[in-house]
Amino acid sequence: MTLPKLAYLTGEYPRASDTFIQREVAALRAQGHEVLTCSIRTTGPEHLVGPEQREEHARTFKVLDAAKNPLRLIKAHLRWMLRPGRYLSALKLAWRTAPKGIKGRLFNLIYFAEAGVLADRLASEGVQHLHNHIAKASCTVAMLASALSDIPYSFTIHGPDIFFEPQHWRIDEKAARARFVACISDYCRSQLMCFAAPAYWDKLHVIHCGIDPDRYSPAPHDGQHLLFVGRLAGVKGVPILLDAVAALKERHPGLRLTLIGDGPERAALEARAAGLGDTVTFLGYRSQAEVAEALARTDVFVLPSFAEGVPVVLMEAMAAGVPVVTTQIAGIPELVTPWESGVLVPPGDAEALTAALDQLLSDPGQRRAMGAAGRAMVEAEYSIHSEAARLSSLFTAYVAGEPSPPKREVLE
Repeated sequence: MTLPKLAYLTGEYPRASDTFIQREVAALRAQGHEVLTCSIRTTGPEHLVGPEQREEHARTFKVLDAAKNPLRLIKAHLRWMLRPGRYLSALKLAWRTAPKGIKGRLFNLIYFAEAGVLADRLASEGVQHLHNHIAKASCTVAMLASALSDIPYSFTIHGPDIFFEPQHWRIDEKAARARFVACISDYCRSQLMCFAAPAYWDKLHVIHCGIDPDRYSPAPHDGQHLLFVGRLAGVKGVPILLDAVAALKERHPGLRLTLIGDGPERAALEARAAGLGDTVTFLGYRSQAEVAEALARTDVFVLPSFAEGVPVVLMEAMAAGVPVVTTQIAGIPELVTPWESGVLVPPGDAEALTAALDQLLSDPGQRRAMGAAGRAMVEAEYSIHSEAARLSSLFTAYVAGEPSPPKREVLE
């Protein structure tokens, strides 16, 4: 059976913080799909931290760069103007789904201009299905490109922030028009069900973000090294982690915390950690290979976030056999079983975080047992190979016009 040719679109691809999308694309290619990657904006050099990112960057179609060429922009839109009914309908859709105010209308007209260029490229390449990740502005472009070209689209919705402004991003309209929606967890699916009409619920499927467990080698984890990986932004709760480290430093003299990632709060967090001396190290962005190496040297992984979807970095830590301490929010309890594969604490509770870390740092045997349970969970439910197979089945079924598949396919 010939698999459909796909295009993947995000706002900025590839990024160091979105390596799960790169893994998904690679796994779909391994399944036999041809995948054209597209990015609205050109990725900044700070995100090209490894050969995988640089290779993907070179082969990715940059929509905004192409749209800035007046001749290319006009030529692309003239192609769709030859079908005036469809063109005007898509333009009306852009106007109708725009956020309130002049700025919102203007941005949606810009997205419409980009959509014409993207649709022209997809049609010229013979793409049969367009898929978007994140479901914000780039998904608006995907929806409009589909309306112009009649190439069906779908999207993966993550959360949590898109659910803070569901009407702004018109996820109701996007879900209605999409051929299907991949939700990263049952919790995420339920949040979309708050806004999508019940008539569309059967096309809301659960596809986990996945990792390759074989890239991570479980190590003894007998020291006192903590690791955080993520954006250095307020939503990640890093100040609470620093407070916990300060409280535990005397009780655990060998304690060390490494933070991998960057973001708007880095300078403030470095200033806050200054009193902890060499106990805390900020490394900035690192490649996938370097994160895997760091996990091999880690004894406890910590992610004290206030809002998340299902963090891929937790999957990576669990695949490396590292016990995790994180917050009991959103889809995380679907991944982490409390006191089996990790510890869940209330978000924003510094005392609970400190107590959980204290217990794990004091008990290497418990850490090893949790690490083994965590790896088993990831291998069973969050492997990129099985998730790509499920996603491939969805693309194939919907392109072929088959009946709606189940919410989550059971693989043989």
